[in-house]
Amino acid sequence: MKRLLIYLSIFLFCFSSCKKDVLDKVPLDIISDNTLWSDQALIDAYLTGAYSKMYILTNETYGNDWNTGESWPVWSDINSIADEGRQNWVITVNGYKNGNLKIGGGLLEWWENSYNVIRTLNEFIKRVPTSPVDNAFKKRRVAEARFLRAYNYFSMVKRYGGVPLVTVAQSVKDPIDSLYPKRAKEQEVYDFVIEEMEAIKNDLPETIAATDVGRPGKFAALALESRAALYAGSIAKFGTIQLNGVLGIPASSAQSYFQKSYDASKEIIDGNKFSLYNKQVDKATNFRRLFLDKNNPEAIFVRPHTYSNRDAGGNGWAYDFFQCPSPMAWGGGNQDGPYLEMAEEFEYADGTPGKLNRDFIQQGLWTTDQLWKNKDPRFFATIFTQNTPWKGALVDFHYGINKSDGTIQTDGSYNGKLAKGDQAWAVTGTGFGVLKYLDEAKDNFGERGTSGTDWIVFRYGEILLNYAEAAFELGDNNDATLAINKIRERAGIAPITLIDRDKIRHERKVELAYEGHRYWDLRRWRTAVTDLSINNSGLRYVLDDATGNYKLIVVNQIDGTNGGPAFYSFNYYLPITLARTANNKNLVENPGY
Repeated sequence: MKRLLIYLSIFLFCFSSCKKDVLDKVPLDIISDNTLWSDQALIDAYLTGAYSKMYILTNETYGNDWNTGESWPVWSDINSIADEGRQNWVITVNGYKNGNLKIGGGLLEWWENSYNVIRTLNEFIKRVPTSPVDNAFKKRRVAEARFLRAYNYFSMVKRYGGVPLVTVAQSVKDPIDSLYPKRAKEQEVYDFVIEEMEAIKNDLPETIAATDVGRPGKFAALALESRAALYAGSIAKFGTIQLNGVLGIPASSAQSYFQKSYDASKEIIDGNKFSLYNKQVDKATNFRRLFLDKNNPEAIFVRPHTYSNRDAGGNGWAYDFFQCPSPMAWGGGNQDGPYLEMAEEFEYADGTPGKLNRDFIQQGLWTTDQLWKNKDPRFFATIFTQNTPWKGALVDFHYGINKSDGTIQTDGSYNGKLAKGDQAWAVTGTGFGVLKYLDEAKDNFGERGTSGTDWIVFRYGEILLNYAEAAFELGDNNDATLAINKIRERAGIAPITLIDRDKIRHERKVELAYEGHRYWDLRRWRTAVTDLSINNSGLRYVLDDATGNYKLIVVNQIDGTNGGPAFYSFNYYLPITLARTANNKNLVENPGY
């Protein structure tokens, strides 16, 4: 991918700067079609342009990757709009989260950008097969373009339901109905994604060379098929038909989609090209390193990043800068605050539920070792809280000093101890932060957009979870149990003996936390009306002066005492918006807006 960026830079420089003979009147800033589609480097540069516009490949959110010079800000809207946590200081989704998603839209939009990319890809898919370049090159690049196009449509259908399915290069001379198409049925869009992956998977390499990291291979295509078919099966099983099929999938189709997801997942598993990351002895360290070690055996398809700013020719991003614990350059950090409920979701290592006795923990004094003793090791690799080790010190969320007379002092100092820890959001936050993907080596007092961790789009752990869910919905409890227990064994937690739907969903919530899955899972299961309409909790640590232990205070209604999160049944689909339906009279708005 880096090499393609270099090609693109050379391409732009040469054709804007090179001088020709004064008698040559060919414009210097225009490349003819013959030149473009006859040169492999230029064809690659053209395709790189499509990759560069797909910010959805980095956790769904604008600003995460290629869009600005510093590749920031990193608003993790997709995590904060779910029940995993809330945004602490750069607030972009609270209004939407509190039930205010209206017909004007604005949440997780991927419409105009998507069709711009699709237009580019349709032209590429049309022109490259007739190019006078190497046939193997053409075959692979066209397959890549079809993968990217399908990924765009998958990203749209899970947002809006059925959307116009444009699969050919358009011209202004085309018939008006072609230029202003109607929405396809939701099932048709899912079928397109799945069928495209089946058609191209063998045109992509099974193994990705080090120089091609960031390009999809055969197993990335199968991973997209696995995910898309699982979504389609869930919508068929749990959803309803609306707008004559523009929304919803017939329930009679559910089993066939679960079978497609199962088969695609099994093909990845049987291919033996990927495995669960398992290099470190310590289970918490092992799970944490999974998201930091590049080119590891679990990563099927990634969005690669370098440790340099885009302005310096790299493609770093700003994840560490905004998510890290304090200290950081702006005195902030801890952008996302996991809820106490999310911390409780992690079981104990022996497999018992992780739910705390909230009345009990607010009595007496506690050490953090006592509070979190024997938790699922993934908890310590996913979430930071009071006394989490960080850069040779300990994270300090405490707010208040418990004095000898039993009162709590919240400002200044007492007996040489500061009343507040160094987390700027100790009061307004939840008492937790997101540790997953954070790189302790990153200098968060320096440049913002220089985080170099690759964002994992598809990984083997997700495939096992997809496989387990599809197997269960097909009635194969044995395969489902075996797949879930592989995940739990790697995590360092006791296996399960009896499988059910809730256990599978719980395992997804914990294993895939803060990876952009939870919101979409709740939507496709049609449980979001309940799960995303809860005002969750936080935890406050008060430092006890005499013992150095902590008085614990559960902060209820952490999302605010007025209102709070609300998800309505019509929110299972985002609005098309007035602007789009006004522009294209053939578009019908989603119900409820």
